[in-house]
Amino acid sequence: MNPSGEQSLKATLQEAARHRTVLDVGAQRVGKVYAEALLNSAEKQNLSSEVLEEFDALVYDLLRREPQFELILSSSAIGRDRKQEVIEKAFTGRASEVFVNFLLVLNKHDRLDVLRAVHAMCRQMYNERSGRIRVQVTSAVPLPDDQAERLRQEIRTQFAKEPVLDVQVDPELIAGMLVRVGDWRLDSSIRSRLHRIREQLVERSSYEIQSRRDSFSSSDGN
Repeated sequence: MNPSGEQSLKATLQEAARHRTVLDVGAQRVGKVYAEALLNSAEKQNLSSEVLEEFDALVYDLLRREPQFELILSSSAIGRDRKQEVIEKAFTGRASEVFVNFLLVLNKHDRLDVLRAVHAMCRQMYNERSGRIRVQVTSAVPLPDDQAERLRQEIRTQFAKEPVLDVQVDPELIAGMLVRVGDWRLDSSIRSRLHRIREQLVERSSYEIQSRRDSFSSSDGN
């Protein structure tokens, strides 16, 4: 990482640290500040995609595979010097300088506990800046490539952005899939259809019962 880039990143993070008391109202707000600092620094060196991949690998792979590593980073009982040693040993030579320095500066300001919040905001901001949109897909079976491409095309037409699919499998859906883009949701699962049919049957039964009651009441009146 060149000196000017490192100074810019550190200056931004130091400013964020000075406002730590205010930002602690929520990890998401804290994450946004640090995510913006990291992305801005990475963009200056044309490393946005690489840094995001490194962040993905940290959160999706390393922290899942080694939960103790996350405990070390977030623990207030472990000092900064020890955490710095752990970070340097784990990432130096294996990740870009901008990402390693980012982790070290977070450690310096005792903000390693917001790593996941920073990562979530990083991915969201990266998608927004690159004209992408995250699409959460839950399907009963693994999504075939042709169906995934049709879905992407539908999302492109609907939102005029490049979709990034986050696909999960849930056998309980029986068939079909759930698609969520922000507040917009499409539910084509059989489970959902069965639920709607059941609700319609309940409504119909209730109506028929009430109709019979009204009919009996009228007969009694006569």
